[in-house]
Amino acid sequence: MRSPVKFLPCLLVLAALSACTQLQPRPTLPDEFAVAPGQETPLDKATHDVEGQRPGQSAFRLVVEGTEAYVTRMQAARLAMRSLDVQTYIWHSDLTGLSFAHALLEAADRGVKVRLLLDDMDARAKNDGLAALSFHPNIDVRMFNPFASRRGKMGFISEGASSFGRINRRMHNKTWIADNRIAIAGGRNIGDEYFGASDEVNFVDLDFAMIGPVVRDASASFDKYWNSPSAYPMEALDAASVTKEGLEKLRTALVEHMKGAADSRYAVALRSNDAIQRMLKGDWPLQWATTYQFVSDDPLKVTMEKKDAKRTYVGSVLVPMIQATQKQASIISPYFVPGEEVTTAFTGMAKSGREVRILTNSLIANDVAAVHGGYSRYRKDLVEGGVQLWELKPLAGQKAESSLFGSSGASLHTKAFAVDTKTLFVGSYNLDPRSTWLNCEQGVLVENPILAAELEQIFAQQTAGDHAWRVTLNDKKLHWSDGKEAFDSDPKAGWGRRFQAWMTKVLHLDAQL
Repeated sequence: MRSPVKFLPCLLVLAALSACTQLQPRPTLPDEFAVAPGQETPLDKATHDVEGQRPGQSAFRLVVEGTEAYVTRMQAARLAMRSLDVQTYIWHSDLTGLSFAHALLEAADRGVKVRLLLDDMDARAKNDGLAALSFHPNIDVRMFNPFASRRGKMGFISEGASSFGRINRRMHNKTWIADNRIAIAGGRNIGDEYFGASDEVNFVDLDFAMIGPVVRDASASFDKYWNSPSAYPMEALDAASVTKEGLEKLRTALVEHMKGAADSRYAVALRSNDAIQRMLKGDWPLQWATTYQFVSDDPLKVTMEKKDAKRTYVGSVLVPMIQATQKQASIISPYFVPGEEVTTAFTGMAKSGREVRILTNSLIANDVAAVHGGYSRYRKDLVEGGVQLWELKPLAGQKAESSLFGSSGASLHTKAFAVDTKTLFVGSYNLDPRSTWLNCEQGVLVENPILAAELEQIFAQQTAGDHAWRVTLNDKKLHWSDGKEAFDSDPKAGWGRRFQAWMTKVLHLDAQL
């Protein structure tokens, strides 16, 4: 047996590193707020008169296809003349991510005030590029719940170990707001797999595009996070990297990227996509609603005790609405770990004659296999209790416009539900403990039968046999079928994924999922 004393130098080094990388309180800053909408910009002119004809109402569009989600954001950025507020959990440095970064830089060059709020779990790896953007006089970048250490794996590991309770709490929100006139919010982060641009795995996802007073509600939510004590300016984290030279280097790299991006397969496919071209010409129907709510967690949730965090979470609005279902609730949650309380509620609804239908990822389709272990603990109870359950296949029969390059797989990322073909929700919230207790979440509730019916149609398409397996019981054992093939264990999942899911289940790690 090795003497513990031999490890003392390593422990002392880690302790020293931890002491050096403790996050200090954020500097005191004046509160900042979204720029009020006007009547001068192209987006003002496109929305002002329409809004005036329907006072108090807001308009919504379900953005299903990844290509439309990309073009909607890009057009909003290019048309913005006053402000761009962007909040996201992940921003990849890939084809679409760099193209969006270039669009933000171009907007800032023409005088647009750009505020970029990123969760630091992903953003830390892009520290230098984000610091470079921060040098631009019209761009402010803030990191939410950041790491004090800005580079290197050792700092990441030591700070993660010494400050796990804080680092484990993340901002999962996703919002894109232009000129305080149009907002896009939902499940999509920034990266190729969210916009149908990946030739590997693309996410099946969903957003709301919105105009009207709901946009101001989205801006108010953004302001709340922007001004929170957990949102640190880049200058407070790494002032030495906020330089003119860094910005010019980044600008050169982004210009070169755009030269190649213009001839990329994705750009060529977008130009030949009839639906996208119709959209760019104004064929972009919206549905109006009088009753709607932009719901978001208090950003202080990441600093609260667990018992207090539940009082602020988005689920405190959503779960009662689902439980109030009269006839049918259709729920799409990629990371679904219901726990005993929600399992009991859903099976109780089913036993009372109300339909509860749930679509989640299969083990083979889930991009986080460990989550499946938490979900599988409740799967049999749900099915026995009358809940209708489907699991998405890894090859989801995607349309050509969803996966422009014939990607090798699909994974569910949509967070949405419809109740009684009347009310629907689209957002970032998963039905799992992480969304409930740990992460900050947001979403949009809308009462509109046409939109709810559209979501029901999406649910029907994604649970069809070529897209998903229906999970039922056969001789009291779980059974998967798509109408052609049948399985008595998680379909087509390899031993590695099965082991990850099994370990999570055995170790009872639900609280972290």
